[in-house]
Amino acid sequence: MLRYITSGESHGSALTAIIEGIPSGLSISADNINKDLLRRQKGYGRGGRMKIESDAAKILSGVRHGKTIGSPISILIENKDWQNWQDVMSADNPPCPPLNKGGMGGVIVTRPRPGHADLAGAIKYNTYDIRNILERSSARETAARVAIGAIAKKFLSEFDIKIVSYVMEIGNIKVPSSKFQVPSSENFFLETFERAEKSAVRCPDKNTEKKMINKINKAIKKGDTVGGIFEIVVLGVPVGLGSYSQWDRRLNARLAYALMGIQAIKGVEIGLGFEISRRFGSEVMDEIYYRAQSTEHRAQTTENPPSPPFVKGGQWGDFSKGGQWGFGFCRKTNNAGGIEGGISNGMPIVLRAAMKPIPTLKRPLSSVDIITKKKFKAAYERSDVCAVPSAAVVGEAMTALVIADTVLEKFGGDSMKEVKRNYKGYLEQIRKF
Repeated sequence: MLRYITSGESHGSALTAIIEGIPSGLSISADNINKDLLRRQKGYGRGGRMKIESDAAKILSGVRHGKTIGSPISILIENKDWQNWQDVMSADNPPCPPLNKGGMGGVIVTRPRPGHADLAGAIKYNTYDIRNILERSSARETAARVAIGAIAKKFLSEFDIKIVSYVMEIGNIKVPSSKFQVPSSENFFLETFERAEKSAVRCPDKNTEKKMINKINKAIKKGDTVGGIFEIVVLGVPVGLGSYSQWDRRLNARLAYALMGIQAIKGVEIGLGFEISRRFGSEVMDEIYYRAQSTEHRAQTTENPPSPPFVKGGQWGDFSKGGQWGFGFCRKTNNAGGIEGGISNGMPIVLRAAMKPIPTLKRPLSSVDIITKKKFKAAYERSDVCAVPSAAVVGEAMTALVIADTVLEKFGGDSMKEVKRNYKGYLEQIRKF
């Protein structure tokens, strides 16, 4: 079982994260983590903060000589912008007299921004200084989650499980549906991901990318912001992760919970999502097929079984070839998004998350000072215009943490060798099913 926690404020000295439950013997380095931290910082429409920060993880515990040792792994990410905020964010007594009230540049912030946690948080925690709220509720915290998510990804890679993402929509600019007809293999997703990684907005379609950038530029000129939708796909997942036995063990519920826990995410879909409710049942259920294994192939795979074998679920739309290894259960469609009854069914897990426009606007909306109760324009804090590409990377991290947790739940052990032995035995069990 994985447990993790983060701490730190947006303009504090550092962010920290602790993850517990990673078995011993997993090769890991700061470079593995920093690669995803850099991906999180990229994306057209990001704000000035990204020009200041150059996130780098420092592993403080749980790793020795490049391998995990089974104890909690703690990570530190320093905030370079801290040097500009030391007085405002000091853990010691505040300056006397305090800096100006009201706006974002002072010690005391009293003007809540619509769409943020500012007002609700100030009332909940009984404070008249909104900085106590906005510093922790900020999406800056997601850097810590991306760091531990990178460890989860490294763990999953040992089982040939990959997680990819790309942006499908920014504002009302969408990737044409024709670009995402039923693909012939998992390679479709990997190629789509590779194209997205080369895009300024992580969009796999060049024509749509140009339109998305134009949309962001319009928002910049207006002093506005834009949201969007990103898609996450988990490849190589075996049948059997999650369970229908209790509501909180359902894999779809756990993934939706994790993605909804990302700042500014307002909706999650799995597979066809809401569209599935608009069609007849006969149109959306993924029919099951079976291709028997030949005697010759059975002898070959018994002596040298493929890794991973086809019994993980097969290739989407590849039934004409009998699946990756020419035998086993398979589907022609994946409308369920790889999860049925709260359990992974061996097909790619397909998730989509909708991100609202960032509520911090250069042309601020109306608000009320929480002390004077007078009407003001909401305070402005340096912010992004569009962070959908970055949010997709955070989504990968949260998805990885959930999938890694379910893998350990089913194949758990204290060392990587033990987990792999359990996993291999399970795949052999499925192969014989």
